[in-house]
Amino acid sequence: MKRTLIDCGWLVSMDDAVGDHREARLLIEGDRIVAAGRGIEATADETIDARDMIVMPGLVDAHIHTWQSGLRAIGSEWLGPDYHANIHANLATRYGPEDNYIGNLVGALGQIDGGVTTILDWCHNLTSLEHAERSVDGLEESGIRAVFAHGTAKPPTKPGSLPYTHIPHPRDRIEALRKGRFASDARRVTLAMAILGPHWGTYDVAEHDLRLARELGLLSTSHATKKIADQVAPGGYQRLAEAGLIGPDHNIVHGNYIEDAELRAVVEAGASITATVMAEMHGHAADPVTLRVRALGGMPSIGVDIEPMVSGEMFREMQAALLHARWASQRDNAASGQPPFKAIPVRSREALTWATIGNARAAGLERQIGSLTPGKKADIVMLRATDLNLFPVHDPLLSIVEQAHAGNVDTVIIDGIVRKRAGKLLVDPATLRQRQAQLAQSVARVMHEGAFTLRAA
Repeated sequence: MKRTLIDCGWLVSMDDAVGDHREARLLIEGDRIVAAGRGIEATADETIDARDMIVMPGLVDAHIHTWQSGLRAIGSEWLGPDYHANIHANLATRYGPEDNYIGNLVGALGQIDGGVTTILDWCHNLTSLEHAERSVDGLEESGIRAVFAHGTAKPPTKPGSLPYTHIPHPRDRIEALRKGRFASDARRVTLAMAILGPHWGTYDVAEHDLRLARELGLLSTSHATKKIADQVAPGGYQRLAEAGLIGPDHNIVHGNYIEDAELRAVVEAGASITATVMAEMHGHAADPVTLRVRALGGMPSIGVDIEPMVSGEMFREMQAALLHARWASQRDNAASGQPPFKAIPVRSREALTWATIGNARAAGLERQIGSLTPGKKADIVMLRATDLNLFPVHDPLLSIVEQAHAGNVDTVIIDGIVRKRAGKLLVDPATLRQRQAQLAQSVARVMHEGAFTLRAA
């Protein structure tokens, strides 16, 4: 089993027992971390010189619709109704299995390039088992660690047909995946269910889907984006929590409009709540839920969500989440008539915790990833500390959270395998150009079939 020793300029472990260190070492054996810290003496098959780099856990993106990667920035000036009209009611309906494959492949490569080692891929344009299988093929080919959350399409309702809000998750499709390529959870890409939930489906559908997920031993995740008047089953999350159907095996995304009592019920039940701060500040009047989850004792998690409208870069999402939390804390403190804070209300380490440990927990992978802990998977990112936007480094954690961006990512290791080195993805350049051309052709066809025209800014 290959042993790799990393000489670190700075080590930010996100593990209290390991700590953060200047001039430390990290030892990998196969796909696992076996030692981290100072004073490590070991023989290795390979030594990586990272003495001018910050070594950190790979970022985790707890919510992204990777299939949309070819539609980047087309909706930068959209509002929420524009997104649903253009994407779900139009472009999504044009996607075939090969469109999903190439979107997921290139999208996942883009995440790796930006320092993300794990994604929760919320794939919600699926209309067939082949769609799902090819989506997973794209993730697996990229080399990323992923939770593939199998979702269903939301097309416009045709006269005489049952609306998607009343259609349970397809048992035949999810069972085929669970009993087929996902029969074991001991793999780099694992399975989850992206269900409607009570904001987008009836209570009976939500109950059915949650019971099905538990029967199959799968994480479930749902969107909670609607105001009470617009929810299909208002108060449904509280009812589901009280019925024992929501727990640590469920992830709720957004939650901006969930009332306090309902939010408390799901947090106390152990569910994770994921905010997508850039997207939510783009199109919602209600605050991202991060501070409310934090106040209830929950662990916030964050994700980039929809690349057609916002950046897919997790460094930017982490920074946005932190800035919003700080600003909202100041606003609420002033509104309550309290004296000004004497210290910053939300520390930088919290934001990195959300983007690593919190997101790993939301994806059901906290025991495997999220920190550079001996025994966990070797998912590691190295940032060039000599880059002009980071140099000189005084506190590596502050450099990561407050200053870094995807362009600083030098090396990415996933499952013990180097996927990016010296600032370049380890993908054959000719193959990568071919895949990019495939993605461009795919979205050009989708847009042509949908008679979609991008308006000039």
